[in-house]
Amino acid sequence: MNNFSPNIVTIIMIVASMGAITFIVVTMTSFIKISVVMFLLRNALGIQQTPPNLVLYGIALVLTIFISAPVMQKVFQQVQDPSTKFETFQDWIDLSGRAREPVREFLIRFTRPNEREFFYAATQRVWPEEMRQTVTSSDLAILIPSFVISELRRAFEIGFLIYLPFIAVDLIISAILMALGMSMVPPLTISVPFKLFLFVSIEGWSKIFHGLVLSYG
Repeated sequence: MNNFSPNIVTIIMIVASMGAITFIVVTMTSFIKISVVMFLLRNALGIQQTPPNLVLYGIALVLTIFISAPVMQKVFQQVQDPSTKFETFQDWIDLSGRAREPVREFLIRFTRPNEREFFYAATQRVWPEEMRQTVTSSDLAILIPSFVISELRRAFEIGFLIYLPFIAVDLIISAILMALGMSMVPPLTISVPFKLFLFVSIEGWSKIFHGLVLSYG
């Protein structure tokens, strides 16, 4: 029976790790900001179903992998320990502790200090005393929600800047239609081709992708 227990522990931890991948990608990488910006861009263009959701998520995932490559390399270097046997839960706990440091550095780098301060201060009112005594502002329990809020803020800031030129196009088209007495024509029918032409002419996809990637430089 003892001969099989290490294999069972390994299988359980592998399955649990695979289940946690989605949570890690959404909350601890650039995926959240990139995906939100992509959806805001699509709404600003006025094309609700193109590109489809699957394509936008695929774009966000590809860019996230590119941006996260240095962090993943550091994590891989941290877990490369020949002495680790992956036979007991303690082995996996030690492994997660080593892999956590590069992720912690990434989160601290792109988390707004005031968000960290808020969640750290909030532990005094939300968490029990025994938990408050051991927590620090660099713990993942503090960094993850701070990072999510920081990324959402930056994503909506980018979305606001994206919306401005397209709103101007909508207003101009509406004014022209009103001046021509064509108030019955939906402005969106005319403005969408102009917005697409504007977006393509300035190489909008390249500029947005380049800006998103370099924002993590």
